[in-house]
Amino acid sequence: MAIATADKVDREALLEFLRPRHKAVLVTTKADGGPQMSPLTCGVDTGGRLVISTYPDRAKARNLRRNPRTSVCVVSDEWNGPWVQVDGTAEVLDMPDALDGLVEYFRCISGEHPDWDEYREAMVRQDKSLIRITIERWGPIATGGFPARLVQD
Repeated sequence: MAIATADKVDREALLEFLRPRHKAVLVTTKADGGPQMSPLTCGVDTGGRLVISTYPDRAKARNLRRNPRTSVCVVSDEWNGPWVQVDGTAEVLDMPDALDGLVEYFRCISGEHPDWDEYREAMVRQDKSLIRITIERWGPIATGGFPARLVQD
């Protein structure tokens, strides 16, 4: 029987936890004040920020331009694996300012691209944007399961 955990960690342990995990749900605020959730792929750049590729007209980009406060729940590949919520402030970069950050985004998730010129051309052609989230707070790294008080030896 699995016992739920909630481990408080420092920033370096948080980044170590985040780096291999790329599945997340981003929460932004709609114009009417309600939450907007977006499942997505994310990475951690060399500055320790969460990075997300998007398009300038997506709801998440529009919402973050209006209100940069955001939360992200980063999950493990396996459904019942550990997860963490991070809170921070986002900036949305559009072309051409997004291009170098999109290269770093690709690298932190997939490694080296076989043709960086081709990748850069594709990002410009698709008019991609980059969301960078400066992490300001985070919860414990948690796992699901039974509360310890319910587990008998």
